[in-house]
Amino acid sequence: MNAAQHEQASLLLVDDDITFCQVLCRALEKRGYAVTVAHSVEQALPLASANPPEYAVVDLKMSGASGLVLIQSLHELDAETRIVVLTGYASIATAVEAIKLGATQYLSKPANADEIVAAFGHHANAVQPLSTLPSTVNRLEWEHIQRILQEHQGNISATARALNMHRRTLQRKLGKFPSS
Repeated sequence: MNAAQHEQASLLLVDDDITFCQVLCRALEKRGYAVTVAHSVEQALPLASANPPEYAVVDLKMSGASGLVLIQSLHELDAETRIVVLTGYASIATAVEAIKLGATQYLSKPANADEIVAAFGHHANAVQPLSTLPSTVNRLEWEHIQRILQEHQGNISATARALNMHRRTLQRKLGKFPSS
């Protein structure tokens, strides 16, 4: 059966970068997906509720709610939805959390359409390493801070106390993303 003989697979693309969405949408449509685009979790939730997608590509960090909220909602709507998380702020803590909530795969930006389509084929709970290179000390520190921040539900003051660090120092470190 060829592509014209069967229905296109539905895909929900959620990212607040409008230009990136336009380019990725066209690339995914060329690969046979029926793409619906949203630029926030708040826009995506009603679209997903009305028609749960077979596939989803979700940005992690957007204005408004986190992509993690959408991952959980998509998984609750249809546990078979294959969800790929894209982020420019990759960390071990968020990768583990995304997979626990139902994501199929977690990719660091920039990722192209071929990498995303390949990620749909990965099995859930088979987390691929974020990098094959050893992590730098700065990267490990940043990931540790992210994990502690997540444990304290994003509370900067509580995280600073837990790390025995001044709040302003923590804020400065959070503003810097380590290069691998």
